[in-house]
Order: sequence, then structure tokens, then C-alpha cells
Amino acid sequence: MKKFASFLIVAALVAGCTEKVMDSAGQNDLMLKKANITPCTTIQSGTLLDSDGATIKVGYDKWGYNYQAHMFNGGYCDVYRDAAWCQDYKDVQVIMTWNDAWVSNKDCDGDGKLDRHLGFPSYKGSGAWLTNHQSGVYTDANGKECKWNYFVKIVAVPADATSVSGIWYNSDGTEIGPSIWGAFAIIQEVYNDPCGGQHGLQYVSPDHAGLGGW
Repeated sequence: MKKFASFLIVAALVAGCTEKVMDSAGQNDLMLKKANITPCTTIQSGTLLDSDGATIKVGYDKWGYNYQAHMFNGGYCDVYRDAAWCQDYKDVQVIMTWNDAWVSNKDCDGDGKLDRHLGFPSYKGSGAWLTNHQSGVYTDANGKECKWNYFVKIVAVPADATSVSGIWYNSDGTEIGPSIWGAFAIIQEVYNDPCGGQHGLQYVSPDHAGLGGW
């Protein structure tokens, strides 16, 4: 068994006005200059690098990451750049989605890489979240082909959350979910494996299972 913008367009029609109106991009640049803030660098600039030092491009890269769309679609080992330790799970398929706080599609702090938990010293309290959907096939002891799938929601815990015996709790004592990767909690798990007797919802946070509000 294996587990594992919308764009707001404002159109101004002013009758009898002869004054030149600066476009929105120009206004933004002017505001940033006045505030002494460097504009964020986008993937389209062709200057941002991934963890391997390769230039990040729009669309999916060879591993299955689409940083512009906040998505991954590929094999389990591709998540980890085909690392030696994960070869036993090479047949597992993975789809992930995340928000800006987890990994942004811009560089606003000027380090040449996509931002993570921008404006926060760590992920805790940042509102970051990730969804992970895995699926695969295995052969059971009777030679039967078994298909399984697993889905999990993971959130960065609030700044005032407390961890007790591997479980995160919010400030009023309500359980958030099991701890994972330090400052993160699992808030929902769904697992289906008919051969193994697993069906549907395995865990849901007593606080809430929505990705927002953390």
C-alpha cells in the first residue's frame, strides 16, 4: 500500500477633459518611487531562479511545477527532483496547489527568488496553505490490482497557536490539527483504498476545514 485576478479594469470616460491621464502602470511606478519601494519582479522578467538555480519560466517546468499558476502536476519523485530516497514511490502521481504566502509567483523582497511568507519572519501566522492530492496503483497479496487516492489540506498555524503532543491548538484551546513540518497543521484528510478498507474522510479539523481564516 502506498500513500502518500481577476484583473480589475477601471475605465474612466471624462467628457470635455483635456488633461493627460497617466496609465495605471505609470501611476503604480510613480507611487513606488515616491515611497522608495522597488517594484516586485515577476516570472515574466526571466530573472528569477528556482532552488536549483535554473531560470523560472511561465508554464510547467520539466519537474511539473507551474509557479505562475501556483500548481504542481507530476510524479511523487519529481516533487523532490528525482531524489534517490523516493524511488520506491516513483509511480505515485501528485497534484498540488498553494497560495501566495506558501510560494508567491513574484519576488518583492529583492533576493532573486520567489517569496515565501512575505512580511512574516516565518510561516507561522502567514496564512500559507497547500493542498496535496496523490494517487496510485498497487498489487495486493492476492494479486489484485488496487487503486488508491489521498487528499490533504495543510495550513500554516496562527501566530498564537500552541503545539501539545504533536497537535496544534488555537488560542481558545480548539484543536487545529496534527502537526506537520513544524509550523504547519493538517486540517483535512481524505483517503480511499477499497482493497485496504479505507473510504472517504479520515480527519477534519474541529476548528474548521476551510483554507482561509488561519
